[in-house]
Amino acid sequence: MPNSPAGSAKKVRALGLVTIILGLVFVVAGAVTWGMVSTKLAAEKITVSADAPMLAGAPVTGPIEAYIQADMINHHALEATGGKTYAELGRDDPLRQTAMTGSFLRASLFTSVIAFGVALFAVGVGVVAILIGWALRMAGAPVAQAAAASERVVATE
Repeated sequence: MPNSPAGSAKKVRALGLVTIILGLVFVVAGAVTWGMVSTKLAAEKITVSADAPMLAGAPVTGPIEAYIQADMINHHALEATGGKTYAELGRDDPLRQTAMTGSFLRASLFTSVIAFGVALFAVGVGVVAILIGWALRMAGAPVAQAAAASERVVATE
Protein backbone atom coordinates (compact mmCIF):
# COMPACT_ATOMS: atom_id res chain seq x y z
CA MET A 1 0.00 0.00 0.00
CA PRO A 2 1.64 3.27 -1.12
CA ASN A 3 -0.22 5.46 1.40
CA SER A 4 -0.09 3.09 4.37
CA PRO A 5 0.73 4.45 7.82
CA ALA A 6 4.01 2.53 7.77
CA GLY A 7 4.96 4.13 4.44
CA SER A 8 4.08 7.59 5.71
CA ALA A 9 6.04 7.00 8.91
CA LYS A 10 9.09 5.98 6.88
CA LYS A 11 8.82 9.20 4.88
CA VAL A 12 8.55 11.26 8.06
CA ARG A 13 11.57 9.50 9.57
CA ALA A 14 13.53 9.97 6.32
CA LEU A 15 12.63 13.67 6.29
CA GLY A 16 13.80 13.85 9.90
CA LEU A 17 17.14 12.30 8.96
CA VAL A 18 17.62 14.71 6.05
CA THR A 19 16.76 17.63 8.36
CA ILE A 20 19.29 16.44 10.93
CA ILE A 21 21.98 16.14 8.26
CA LEU A 22 21.23 19.65 6.96
CA GLY A 23 21.32 20.93 10.53
CA LEU A 24 24.74 19.38 11.02
CA VAL A 25 25.95 21.03 7.80
CA PHE A 26 24.76 24.42 9.11
CA VAL A 27 26.43 23.90 12.49
CA VAL A 28 29.73 22.86 10.90
CA ALA A 29 29.62 25.71 8.35
CA GLY A 30 28.90 28.27 11.08
CA ALA A 31 31.63 26.93 13.36
CA VAL A 32 34.19 26.84 10.54
CA THR A 33 33.28 30.39 9.52
CA TRP A 34 33.57 31.63 13.11
CA GLY A 35 36.97 29.94 13.46
CA MET A 36 38.22 31.26 10.14
CA VAL A 37 37.23 34.87 10.86
CA SER A 38 38.70 34.64 14.36
CA THR A 39 41.96 33.20 13.00
CA LYS A 40 42.25 35.87 10.31
CA LEU A 41 41.62 38.64 12.84
CA ALA A 42 44.20 37.18 15.22
CA ALA A 43 46.75 37.05 12.38
CA GLU A 44 46.37 40.81 11.94
CA LYS A 45 47.64 41.26 15.53
CA ILE A 46 45.15 44.04 16.28
CA THR A 47 44.68 44.99 19.92
CA VAL A 48 41.94 47.03 21.51
CA SER A 49 43.11 50.60 22.18
CA ALA A 50 44.58 51.27 25.60
CA ASP A 51 41.99 54.00 26.22
CA ALA A 52 39.00 51.77 25.42
CA PRO A 53 36.34 51.65 28.15
CA MET A 54 36.64 47.85 28.31
CA LEU A 55 38.97 45.09 27.06
CA ALA A 56 41.83 47.60 26.66
CA GLY A 57 44.90 45.85 25.27
CA ALA A 58 43.01 42.66 24.45
CA PRO A 59 43.76 41.00 21.12
CA VAL A 60 40.97 41.43 18.57
CA THR A 61 39.87 37.86 17.87
CA GLY A 62 36.11 38.02 18.33
CA PRO A 63 33.07 40.16 17.63
CA ILE A 64 33.07 42.08 20.91
CA GLU A 65 36.70 43.13 20.64
CA ALA A 66 36.24 44.03 16.95
CA TYR A 67 33.21 46.18 17.75
CA ILE A 68 34.96 47.97 20.62
CA GLN A 69 38.07 48.62 18.51
CA ALA A 70 35.96 49.93 15.60
CA ASP A 71 34.28 52.32 18.02
CA MET A 72 37.67 53.45 19.34
CA ILE A 73 38.96 54.03 15.80
CA ASN A 74 35.94 56.26 15.19
CA HIS A 75 36.62 58.11 18.45
CA HIS A 76 40.28 58.68 17.52
CA ALA A 77 39.50 59.71 13.94
CA LEU A 78 36.91 62.25 15.10
CA GLU A 79 39.33 63.51 17.72
CA ALA A 80 42.04 63.97 15.06
CA THR A 81 39.69 65.77 12.64
CA GLY A 82 38.07 68.06 15.19
CA GLY A 83 34.83 66.07 15.14
CA LYS A 84 34.44 66.15 11.35
CA THR A 85 33.73 63.08 9.25
CA TYR A 86 35.33 62.28 5.90
CA ALA A 87 32.37 63.80 4.05
CA GLU A 88 32.60 67.02 6.05
CA LEU A 89 36.28 67.63 5.33
CA GLY A 90 37.34 69.59 2.26
CA ARG A 91 38.99 67.79 -0.66
CA ASP A 92 42.36 69.39 0.02
CA ASP A 93 42.23 69.01 3.81
CA PRO A 94 45.21 66.85 4.92
CA LEU A 95 43.05 65.32 7.67
CA ARG A 96 40.77 63.80 5.04
CA GLN A 97 43.21 60.88 4.61
CA THR A 98 43.08 60.23 8.36
CA ALA A 99 39.28 60.19 8.29
CA MET A 100 39.27 57.91 5.23
CA THR A 101 41.71 55.44 6.80
CA GLY A 102 39.68 55.39 10.00
CA SER A 103 36.50 54.80 8.05
CA PHE A 104 38.11 51.96 6.10
CA LEU A 105 39.42 50.28 9.25
CA ARG A 106 36.04 50.60 10.97
CA ALA A 107 34.26 49.11 7.94
CA SER A 108 36.68 46.18 7.92
CA LEU A 109 36.13 45.48 11.60
CA PHE A 110 32.36 45.84 11.26
CA THR A 111 32.46 43.36 8.38
CA SER A 112 34.07 40.84 10.70
CA VAL A 113 31.41 41.54 13.34
CA ILE A 114 28.73 40.81 10.73
CA ALA A 115 30.56 37.63 9.68
CA PHE A 116 30.55 36.46 13.31
CA GLY A 117 26.83 37.19 13.48
CA VAL A 118 26.09 35.23 10.31
CA ALA A 119 28.20 32.33 11.60
CA LEU A 120 26.33 32.32 14.90
CA PHE A 121 23.02 32.49 13.03
CA ALA A 122 24.03 29.48 10.91
CA VAL A 123 24.88 27.50 14.04
CA GLY A 124 21.53 28.48 15.59
CA VAL A 125 19.59 27.47 12.48
CA GLY A 126 21.53 24.21 12.43
CA VAL A 127 20.67 23.42 16.05
CA VAL A 128 16.99 24.16 15.39
CA ALA A 129 17.06 21.95 12.29
CA ILE A 130 18.66 19.13 14.28
CA LEU A 131 15.94 19.42 16.93
CA ILE A 132 13.19 19.45 14.30
CA GLY A 133 14.75 16.45 12.57
CA TRP A 134 15.00 14.59 15.85
CA ALA A 135 11.34 15.40 16.60
CA LEU A 136 10.29 14.14 13.16
CA ARG A 137 12.24 10.92 13.70
CA MET A 138 10.59 10.43 17.09
CA ALA A 139 7.13 11.26 15.75
CA GLY A 140 7.49 8.72 12.96
CA ALA A 141 8.68 5.90 15.22
CA PRO A 142 5.41 5.14 17.09
CA VAL A 143 3.42 5.30 13.86
CA ALA A 144 5.82 2.87 12.20
CA GLN A 145 5.65 0.51 15.19
CA ALA A 146 1.85 0.67 15.35
CA ALA A 147 1.55 0.12 11.60
CA ALA A 148 3.91 -2.86 11.76
CA ALA A 149 1.92 -4.37 14.64
CA SER A 150 -1.32 -3.78 12.76
CA GLU A 151 0.08 -5.47 9.66
CA ARG A 152 1.14 -8.49 11.76
CA VAL A 153 -2.37 -8.76 13.20
CA VAL A 154 -3.92 -8.58 9.72
CA ALA A 155 -1.45 -11.17 8.41
CA THR A 156 -2.30 -13.66 11.19
CA GLU A 157 -6.05 -13.41 10.64
